[in-house]
Amino acid sequence: MNIRLGLFLIALFSLAWTAPSSAAGDRFALVIGNSKYPDADAPLKEPINDARDVADELKRDGFTVDIGENLTVDGMRRAFERLYGKVKPGSVALIFFSGFGVQSNRQSYMIPVDAQIWTEQDVRHDGFSLETVLGEINSRGAGVKIALIDASRRNPYERRFRTFSAGLAPVIAPNGTLVMYSAALSSVISDTGRDRSLFVQELLKEVRVPDLMAEETLNRTRVGVTRASRGEQVPWISSSLAEDFSFIPGAPGSRPSSQAPAPLPPPVAALPPPPAPAPPAPPPVASAPPPPVASPSPRITDTSPALPPPPPPARVELPAPQPPAVETPSQNSPQVALADDPTIKSLTAKLDTNPDDVGSLYRRGQVYASKGAYSLAIKDFDSTLRINPKDVEALNNRCWARAVVGDLPTALKDCNEALRLRPNFVDALDSRGLVNLKSGATRNAITDFDAALKINPRLTSSLYGRGLAKQRNGSISEGNLDIANAKAMDPNIVQEFDSYGVR
Repeated sequence: MNIRLGLFLIALFSLAWTAPSSAAGDRFALVIGNSKYPDADAPLKEPINDARDVADELKRDGFTVDIGENLTVDGMRRAFERLYGKVKPGSVALIFFSGFGVQSNRQSYMIPVDAQIWTEQDVRHDGFSLETVLGEINSRGAGVKIALIDASRRNPYERRFRTFSAGLAPVIAPNGTLVMYSAALSSVISDTGRDRSLFVQELLKEVRVPDLMAEETLNRTRVGVTRASRGEQVPWISSSLAEDFSFIPGAPGSRPSSQAPAPLPPPVAALPPPPAPAPPAPPPVASAPPPPVASPSPRITDTSPALPPPPPPARVELPAPQPPAVETPSQNSPQVALADDPTIKSLTAKLDTNPDDVGSLYRRGQVYASKGAYSLAIKDFDSTLRINPKDVEALNNRCWARAVVGDLPTALKDCNEALRLRPNFVDALDSRGLVNLKSGATRNAITDFDAALKINPRLTSSLYGRGLAKQRNGSISEGNLDIANAKAMDPNIVQEFDSYGVR
């Protein structure tokens, strides 16, 4: 069941050496603010204003700044290439990114405004990995690399594929790197609707304080954001800096020019500091522990407070299966509504030009499935597999769609073929578990869900499905525990299985 996705912002702040050898001309910054995502309900209000405020401040602090707004995949690629071309041994490189970010395969990705994301593979294809960017800058010889991430927003892609994990992932960065996320690992913050973010407001306030080293600047920012949000937003910091660096170059308290500091942007209403909040209680422990996260380099230290376990992968909340659209629909029919969907219109236009565009066929099938138009989705997956019979993603998604509509024998064949081509494919194991559950083959369902949970112990759909299968197989108490843990991780899981005809 590969139809879902989770969020990501990145800011890489280049700081200067406080040693006399660090010249203002050796500071390079790339500042990106992405707000107009077609898949979002409305443009984001904060990123453009935040990016402009950050760029202005960095210019005053001696950085050569390249600013980009609403960058596409090609635009972001060119912007990064420009930055890579400027970096030289011993220089400072900084990237600030505000927009949507997605965690995939334990890495965090910056998302361009035109990214087409329907599967986790699309994230890695259209997104830009923070670790990759830091590694490339490091390979060019940058002495200081600072990543400042403001991308912990709930994004429109998160429920499109099964292995979704909310928020951003810890970063394995080279030495001489300082990374900051606007929120804790694997957590998201609500959109305030303001024109500027609390995170950037607090950051700029601390950057302008004389005599602060970079780590202290970001630590003070974290404290300010935590207090102002009453503990609801706690930024995350990781540092492997071996030297003292300051945003303000030269002698303590001085700036590279006689310009007075610019006034702060309009303030975000801050609440009085609350008493130290008690750490949140973690959800009930599932029967299998979460997978270990790769440990960062010993020089990288996480200065953030302890956090509860990350939220689980989410599933697409799909409506009950719809009957096939009639051949002569009225203007209010589901078929007309689907035809008017901008994403479907765009993909259909591409297919009108090239009917064998396998990428557009697959993605349109994903869109149809996410909207409950399973018959149309299956047709597109049929066409995808006609062109490439070994497309395991299409086989898995057709298996899942057929399972939802009750075509169980052919669904089972699809899942079996996907697993033959890619053994231990977790999504296909989960999909086949659903097929077996609906078929009444509870022992086979438990076997499939067990196998999926060994690969991803926090796969909520497999945990809930296993609980139902165990109940039906007579293991009531074990089934109840799985179901309770799944509901604690995803309160919508019951409604989701209802939409599949499983109760």
